[in-house]
Amino acid sequence: MSFFGPYLHALAVILSLMTVLWIVSIFLKNVSIVDIFWGFGFAAAATVYYFSSRGEDSSRLLVLTLCLAWGLRLTVYLAIRNSGKGEDFRYREFRRKYGEHRYWWISYFQTFLLQGILMWLISAPLLGAMLRPVSGSLNYIDYIALAVWIIGFTFEAGGDYQLARFRSDPSNKGKVLDRGFWKYTRHPNYFGDAAVWWSFGLFSVASGYYLPVLGSILMTALIIKVSGVALLEKSLRSQKPEYAEYERKTSSFLPWFPRK
Repeated sequence: MSFFGPYLHALAVILSLMTVLWIVSIFLKNVSIVDIFWGFGFAAAATVYYFSSRGEDSSRLLVLTLCLAWGLRLTVYLAIRNSGKGEDFRYREFRRKYGEHRYWWISYFQTFLLQGILMWLISAPLLGAMLRPVSGSLNYIDYIALAVWIIGFTFEAGGDYQLARFRSDPSNKGKVLDRGFWKYTRHPNYFGDAAVWWSFGLFSVASGYYLPVLGSILMTALIIKVSGVALLEKSLRSQKPEYAEYERKTSSFLPWFPRK
């Protein structure tokens, strides 16, 4: 079956959802809602790929289930975390820079359209995994992919849970979380996110589609170099004096034992 038919179908769905979300953000005067949609958008794309393509049913259903579990958990977590906090400082700065009279339409291209296209590009491994020949069955690469997904999901969900509990205690204000998953990597949630997407890349390889793995590479690059690790570390260094020591002894991304 053709790759590009379902792929373009997902692009149309993602951009339509992003446009609706942008209109809602205008009324709410809150562009931050786009962050909550990130996981849901991938769940929507996986659903489109599942129903608009054909292939071996058990593997397709497995990948769909894993993507829905990852995407919807992330959406619910971010919705709870951001509830009542108003617009994120990044978007407030853009709003101040461009002016209220212009930012409402600039935000569509700068934020909603850009994230929609990135979401579409990154989602390619999901489609590759869905196109496994009907005669195919789960192989050893699938089982490796499933193990990687479990590790990634555990680190991401576990890291988010531990951070939420840490922040809920007022006595921890200004302190550094260095226990649990955070003892072995400074960014367990970002590592877990990347691992989940490498698992989808492996599922695509198991189906015989190698090029879609570029989506996993793109997601990892964004996490490490653009919107995740690099951006957060810059902020934490200036906000928390203890972070320098934590940075010295704890692995940046890949989990490892703390340095003495």
